[in-house]
Amino acid sequence: MKEIVLATGNLHKVGEISAILAPIGLTVLPQSRFGVTSAEETGTTFVENAIIKARNAAVQTGLPAMADDSGIEVDALLGQPGIYSSRYAGEEGNDQKNLEKLLEAMREVEAPRRTCRYWCVMVFMRHAKDPTPVICQASWEGSLATAPRGTGGFGYDPVFLLPEGDLTAAELSPERKNQLSHRGKALRMMFDRLRELI
Repeated sequence: MKEIVLATGNLHKVGEISAILAPIGLTVLPQSRFGVTSAEETGTTFVENAIIKARNAAVQTGLPAMADDSGIEVDALLGQPGIYSSRYAGEEGNDQKNLEKLLEAMREVEAPRRTCRYWCVMVFMRHAKDPTPVICQASWEGSLATAPRGTGGFGYDPVFLLPEGDLTAAELSPERKNQLSHRGKALRMMFDRLRELI
């Protein structure tokens, strides 16, 4: 098995990605296992931030590295919160405050204009100086609910309404969410690309 480091300390994400990449002989390890200090996300796009995070993990561990950057893009807010999704309310990782701020910003917006999408960009770097990182990106179209529903998922899932049916992402089973989601799609693309490289 070849080891790669994932630029996250989120063990749920590590487990999800490990399960998908194990069949091609890759062991995915969290950067926290190596004491990697997180990179400052100074990019202006999901692609830039994913590359920054992957390169940082590769530099500090000497291993091939993978990173993702993802978020929600709301049309009525000209693409916000976008790359600032996890810190939209000013506090890294505070899902509840981020949700409240988004719902308040959208309070007067009627249903037809509540369109949005999740984006996920995944980057794989063979080494820290890799001039041609593998980049896969995928989106998941939806619209914003007016109030949170469901207990699954994380982030904006309780207000992300699927186009088919009247469910939020937080009301889906984990298996169904992985089939439909932006991250699941990007991961399947990455699997196909890495299978060719490994």
